[in-house]
Parts: sequence; structure tokens; C-alpha cells
Amino acid sequence: MDDEKSVLEQMTDAVSNAAGATKEAAKTAVKKVKKAARKVAKKMTPKKTKKAKKASKKSSAKKSAKRAGKKAAKKKKQARKSRR
Repeated sequence: MDDEKSVLEQMTDAVSNAAGATKEAAKTAVKKVKKAARKVAKKMTPKKTKKAKKASKKSSAKKSAKRAGKKAAKKKKQARKSRR
């Protein structure tokens, strides 16, 4: 340690350096964890989205068929009412 600085200053510097190093270590650890989480999410999501797309296409086709039938029935009713 330096003789020019007082013991208090030297200790303060040492503590602040240790705190800074701990902070940097925590930041790098968080970055690594986030990166790993992204990798896992990337691997998992494509499989799910493909299945979801297929399911939504099937269900939307069923829904549109049902709607078309309902619309046709509605038009028939309206046509009958307008004839009266």
C-alpha cells in the first residue's frame, strides 16, 4: 500500500474496488443466464408455433364453414320475410 495515502483512504479504495469487481461479475453472470435462456427459448418455440399454426388453420376452416352455413340460412329467412 502507498505511504502517501492514509489508511482510511487505502481501505476505502480497496472496498470500492471489491464492490466494483463484484458488480461486474454479477453483470456478466446475468448476461450469460439471459443468453442461455434465449437459446432454450429459441429451441422450444419453433416446434410449438408450427403445431399451433396447423391447429389454427384447421379450426379457422371449420369456423368459416359454419359461418357460411349460418349466413346462407339467414339470407333465406330474410328472403322469405321480404316476400310477405
